[in-house]
Amino acid sequence: MELADLRKEYTQRGLHETEAADDPVEQFRRWFEQAVSAQLPEPNAMTLATCTPDGRPSARIVLLKGYNGNGFTFFTSYEGRKAKELDSNPRAALVFYWPELERQIRIEGTIERTSSEESDAYFATRPRNSQLGAWASSQSSVVASREVLERRWAELQARYANQPVPRPPHWGGYRLIPTVFEFWQGRPSRLHDRLRYRRSPTGWVRERLSP
Repeated sequence: MELADLRKEYTQRGLHETEAADDPVEQFRRWFEQAVSAQLPEPNAMTLATCTPDGRPSARIVLLKGYNGNGFTFFTSYEGRKAKELDSNPRAALVFYWPELERQIRIEGTIERTSSEESDAYFATRPRNSQLGAWASSQSSVVASREVLERRWAELQARYANQPVPRPPHWGGYRLIPTVFEFWQGRPSRLHDRLRYRRSPTGWVRERLSP
C-alpha cells in the first residue's frame, strides 16, 4: 500500500456547541472520563511540547497526574532536557490523542513548578522501584552502558533497604496553566469539529474553527 493511500474516515460522533461545556476544564473532564471508561491504553498519556529560548522545539510523551481549574500537572526530573527548556522558557503545549474515539485535545499555556509539598505527596504514591529509578537516573545525560544504570539502581536498593525512599531534590512536578484549549472531533469528509476556548480578561471565550 502506498503511504498516500493510508487514510481513515471519521464517523463516530460530532461536537456541537449546544453539547459542549462552557468551561474547557469541564469539557476536558467529560472527554477524559469517557476515554477512561472506554478502557483506552494510558488515556493520560500526552505529548508535551517545549521550546528553547532561541526557538528550538522538542516533544515527548509524558503522563498527566492531576488536573483542575488551576492547571494540568506532570512530574519529571528537573535535570533533563524538558525541564531545562521549561525553566528557561516557561511556555508549553499538551496534546492528547485518542484515535479509538476519533478525538484530540490541544492545550497551550504557561508553566510553573509545583510546590515541594505537592511533589513529595505524589512521589510517596509511586511504586518503590520507580522511586529508586528517580535516584538512579540522571535524565538526558550520556550513560556508558545499561549495566552502569542497573548497578546504580542496585546500590540504591541496598542503601534504602527497609526504609522509605525520599524524593530526590532534582525531581518534582510542573503545572501547565492553560490559556488555550482546542477540542477536535473527527468528522466525515475531513469536515472535522474544532472548538477553541481562549482565556480572556472576562473569562473563557468559545469559538468554532474551520477544519
